[in-house]
Amino acid sequence: MTKLLVGLGNPGDKYFETKHNVGFMLIDQLAKKQNVTFTHDKIFQADLASFFLNGEKIYLVKPTTFMNESGKAVHALLTYYGLDIEDLLVIYDDLDMEVGKLRLRAKGSAGGHNGIKSIIQHIGTQVFNRVKIGIGRPKKGMSVVHHVLSKFDQDDYVGILQSIDKIDDAVNYYLQEKNFEKTMQRYNG
Repeated sequence: MTKLLVGLGNPGDKYFETKHNVGFMLIDQLAKKQNVTFTHDKIFQADLASFFLNGEKIYLVKPTTFMNESGKAVHALLTYYGLDIEDLLVIYDDLDMEVGKLRLRAKGSAGGHNGIKSIIQHIGTQVFNRVKIGIGRPKKGMSVVHHVLSKFDQDDYVGILQSIDKIDDAVNYYLQEKNFEKTMQRYNG
C-alpha cells in the first residue's frame, strides 16, 4: 500500500510559516522526523519526499502550484501511482477554527478554502481524508487575504507548534492503525 500525505501552502520564502502554510509546516516536520529531504518534481508540480513505514510507502507532498491550483498536483500523483481516494490525506489551514485547534474529517465541502476547492474539482469528490488546523479569523479591519498570508504572532506561533506536534501524533497514529475513522475518534475533541 501507498499513502499520499499532502500539506497545502504556497511555495517560496515569502510565504514561509504564514498562516496559510501550516500544511507545509506539518509536512516539513514529518520529513524531518523521518530524516528525508524533498526534491522538486516538475511533472507533478510538487516537492516530494518518501519513506517506508510498516512496509507501506508514504509520500510527503507540497504542491508548488500555489494554493489555488493544488488539485493539479494531487490528481496527477493519485493517477500516476494508481492510488485510491482512501490513500489520500490532506492537511490544511482553517480560519473558521480557533488557532491551533485540530479537526479530522473524512469528507466535506471546501468551506471557502481555495486549495480544497481545487482538489475537489480535480479529483471529482468531496470524500477524502483531511486534517484541518485552526488559524483563527482576521482581526477587525483586516482582510482574509492579508490574514492568511501573514505570519503568526508569538503567542499563536507557540500554539501552532504545539498543535503541529499533536497533528504529527495523529498522522503517525493513522499510518500505524491504517484506520482514519479510529484516528478521528481518538484525536477529535
